[in-house]
Amino acid sequence: MVAMATTTKKRIETYEDFTKVHGILLAASGLPESLHRRLFHKLSTETFDGGEHFQIEPCEENRMRRLVLTSDSMAKDSNVFLVDHAWTFRLSDAYKQLREVPGLAERMGSLMCVDIDLDGEIEVNGVDDEVSREEVSVVEMLESEVREVKEKGDGTLRWLELDGLDIDDDTFLSLDLPARFPNLVALSLYGNKLTRPELIIQEVIKFKHLKGLWLNNNPVLQNCDGDLAGIILKELPELEIYNSTFTSNFGEWALGFCAEIYGKDNPSNADQADSPLLSVSNLDLSNRNIHNLINKDFSPVCLPSLSYLNIRGNPLEQSSVTDLLDLLRRFSCLCSLEVDIPGPLGGSAVEILESLPNISELNGICASKILESGKHVIDSVLLPRLPEWTPDEPIHDRIISAMWQYLMTYRLADEEKLDETSVWYVMDEFGSALRHSDEPNFRVAPFLFMPEGNLASAVSFSILWPTRNVWKGDECTRDFLLGIGEDKQRSARLTAWFNTPENYFIQEYEKYDQRLQSTSLIPPTVQSSESRSIRPHDVRPLRVYTDIPHVEEYLTHPEFAIIKDPKDADIIWTCVQVDEELKKATGITDQQYINQFPFEACLVMKHHLAETIQKAHGSPQWLQPTYNLETHLSQLIGDYYVRKREGLDNLWILKPWNMARTIDTTVTDNLPAIIRLMETGPKICQKYIEQPALFQGKKFDLRYVVLVRSMHPLEIFLSDCFWVRIANNQYSLAKSSLFEYETHFTVMNYRGRINHKNIKDFVREFEEEHQVKWLDIHARVRTMIRSVFEAAAVAHPEMHSPTSRAIYGVDVMLDSSFQPKLLEVTYCPDCTRACKYDMDIVVGEGGIAKGCDFFNNVFKCLFLNEISQVSRL
Repeated sequence: MVAMATTTKKRIETYEDFTKVHGILLAASGLPESLHRRLFHKLSTETFDGGEHFQIEPCEENRMRRLVLTSDSMAKDSNVFLVDHAWTFRLSDAYKQLREVPGLAERMGSLMCVDIDLDGEIEVNGVDDEVSREEVSVVEMLESEVREVKEKGDGTLRWLELDGLDIDDDTFLSLDLPARFPNLVALSLYGNKLTRPELIIQEVIKFKHLKGLWLNNNPVLQNCDGDLAGIILKELPELEIYNSTFTSNFGEWALGFCAEIYGKDNPSNADQADSPLLSVSNLDLSNRNIHNLINKDFSPVCLPSLSYLNIRGNPLEQSSVTDLLDLLRRFSCLCSLEVDIPGPLGGSAVEILESLPNISELNGICASKILESGKHVIDSVLLPRLPEWTPDEPIHDRIISAMWQYLMTYRLADEEKLDETSVWYVMDEFGSALRHSDEPNFRVAPFLFMPEGNLASAVSFSILWPTRNVWKGDECTRDFLLGIGEDKQRSARLTAWFNTPENYFIQEYEKYDQRLQSTSLIPPTVQSSESRSIRPHDVRPLRVYTDIPHVEEYLTHPEFAIIKDPKDADIIWTCVQVDEELKKATGITDQQYINQFPFEACLVMKHHLAETIQKAHGSPQWLQPTYNLETHLSQLIGDYYVRKREGLDNLWILKPWNMARTIDTTVTDNLPAIIRLMETGPKICQKYIEQPALFQGKKFDLRYVVLVRSMHPLEIFLSDCFWVRIANNQYSLAKSSLFEYETHFTVMNYRGRINHKNIKDFVREFEEEHQVKWLDIHARVRTMIRSVFEAAAVAHPEMHSPTSRAIYGVDVMLDSSFQPKLLEVTYCPDCTRACKYDMDIVVGEGGIAKGCDFFNNVFKCLFLNEISQVSRL
């Protein structure tokens, strides 16, 4: 949050004026006071002198950039630098700005390193007997390989790489590789255009000495890789590596390949008597899909010098933890090990080290430090999460996906209010080159400079200063999660920028899901007693105090009278929270009836609602998977990874705990986005209903009104009046549509145009469109709503209060199978539509619901025990 002091209209000319206007901002930034005057000078003179001290360098194979100090040295707190903001926006405007602001997409694409052309395909046309340029390059390459092997070897080609040459099926067949090179040991056809599995099988099984085959990134693998692999492995029993992964036949050659012994210059061990593995000290077997490591060639006898081993990313499920630990313990020189934790060696770094006493370094961290800290899940250097995209993905979509690794945020606030919508920004190329470190040497903070002394003149910058002594050539880093420790899920939140251990999160999710699946509701005891009417014995009307205009206007029943003083009322019907402080200020007593229940937050705050339902029901079908990001981020990440692994939809919606009107609500399938959006306030993350029932191609939801007389025994009623809210745009899951409010949201009272639809017409047209019976749907909705309030009654018996009577809005969506899904429960719901419009009742006994009688019926049910146009649940 960026706070502003009291504003003035005088232009800032002196340092004293600067500190007076920006005092709160300076304190919030954390900038040492010794640098305040220097900051004022640079802001006043617009001095951007970072280029004199720093240099931006490419890294991660040009997929990222880093910032390096070029000055001889820079002492802690010795200087401060201005960083410009290259892009500042509200999230809802991001896609629109990328399309419409000249040069913005190009600059952001370059800054985020997503402007690389991954297609590069050249279309060649010609007559049938004309040789294409691709084929010419393949022929030329083969001739070159043959010449080279004749000059340097025995003239027998054993290693052939034909990667990325756009070789299609016809070209592949025409090359006649098995006849020309029958002694191939390794063949790579990575990144070509092979599509026909029968043709590939026909040709490759002719290579009887083949030990390595790479068909990665060919279309043929998209549909039939399992069958293709099975046939090839059956016909080529000597094959040890297939598509970069080890086969069950792996042995000395595959291990030698990973140890960089075998390659183009040394294809095999045909002429060597001794095994070359004897001298191997470092062996990286990561991500080879190894199922069983116990193998005659992977042994202390064959690898006596092995000191470093990386077995990350392998399931190894065919060997027990005990057998694997016994195997590794026999490697007497092995002192450095990298392995997934949790993973094939168990879930505890401490226990692994206790079982392998020779290991001095585990996952890059000193064993003594791990044992001292007692941390079970550890890692030293996490690999950066690099943006991913397909060749045909538009630059705007690439930027939207990649930007979460660069964005920073603030929210404006003055003495009167806090801005409801956060501002996101990307620092310029200089600032964006700062990478993360847990032990950073620089710090960055947003700063709003107001040269005229008021918010209207404000210009946003970031300020950068050294927090340690830095030397020439050092990389300059900052802490992306400054001030956030493990109590706020720091390690899990780093997943926004780094490839953190997936196995750990999946395990956390599976434990959490197992608990939910084992939970079942013990329903509240059904009692026949009924809350009594509170009609006075002296036949006077019940006095009602309300601050809700519709109640004041439409509560006209003669047994109720509106009064102005709350302390004299029998019934308090208010939209504000009645707490002890308010009671003391207004004279409200515990004997007065109030339209709110104690602890009703367990229903009306989104994170508590999910917890209440999960505590009582576990994971019912009518509640989408829901996570409180403040407490269950690890479980959400695990769920995301499981869905990704199984090819399931991964679209989620983030909702603030307690904000209405879809403020700060976002729909995304981007895991870094989910994690970074936590920075704008506490949220739940809920699985998006990606296939909702549609009305004429548009998304809709339903608002029901529930009347609660008592929580113990549970006495609840459903109003016959409910209404539909319809989105304005046709429903779409296109990435660009996720930023369109009028496509994915239905509440148009505060923005957009209201798509008002009479409920009788809606039901009739919906039944015709989908060939369903609305009364069947309504019965399922009633059952669901009853279950929601049963959950509250069982999980939170403290809600019971004999002087509480209330109504709640329950928002419901239907999925494509017409099953109800709970969206939220709202306290003191907006009933404007129920009051302003007469409504045809399409459930119960039918008839017409007069808008002017809505609150009369509500109050009669709750306080007089008279039922009209409501039904008991």
